[in-house]
Amino acid sequence: MDTELLLLTLAFIVPMCFSPGPNNVLCAAHGSQHGLRGTMPLIAGMAVGWSSLGLFVGGATVFIEENRKAFDALTLVGAAYIALLSFKIATASPLSDEEQSRERLGFPTGVSLQLVNGKAWIHFLVLMTSFGSLFGSGMLAMALLVLLNLVFGLPAVMIWASFGNRLRRAFSTPESAVVLNRVMGASLFGVALWVALH
Repeated sequence: MDTELLLLTLAFIVPMCFSPGPNNVLCAAHGSQHGLRGTMPLIAGMAVGWSSLGLFVGGATVFIEENRKAFDALTLVGAAYIALLSFKIATASPLSDEEQSRERLGFPTGVSLQLVNGKAWIHFLVLMTSFGSLFGSGMLAMALLVLLNLVFGLPAVMIWASFGNRLRRAFSTPESAVVLNRVMGASLFGVALWVALH
C-alpha cells in the first residue's frame, strides 16, 4: 500500500465525514430531540445506504473515467448543492417546538436519504476516481475503501447525534443560533469550494 496515498485519502475522508452535511446535521437535530439511542436506527440506515452508494459508485468508476466531462459537470452540480446547503444552514432558525416534537426517523429514512445526499455522491465520486487505487483494483479494493469510509463515517454521525443536546442549547437563543449556524454553514461552504476546485 502506498503510504502517501493512504495519508492523502485520510486527509480527504476525515474532514468530509466530520464536516457539516445532510447526515451529520440531521443526526444532530434528531439527537437533540430523541438522544443517541433514539437516533441509532436512523444511523444504521445511513450506514447501509452510504456503503451501498459507495459500492455502486466504485463499480461505476470505469464509466465515470471514460466520461470525464459528465463527471466534471456532476462534480460542479454537487458543489453547488453543497454550497446551497451551506447557505441554508448558515441562515437557519433555531428548532421550533413543532420540529422538536416530530416522530423519530428510522432505518428507511437513513437509507433513502443517501440517494438524494449530494455530498455523499460527490464524496464517493471524488474518492473513487482520485483515491480508488489505494487498495489495488477491482471490487474488493473498492469495498475496502468503502469500509475505510465507514470506520470514520459511523463515529462522525454518532458524535453529531451525541452532541445534539448541546447543539439544541446553542440553538436556544437567537445570538448563539446565529453564531453556530454561520460557523457550520461556512465549514460546509469550504467543502463546496474544495469540491469545485479539485
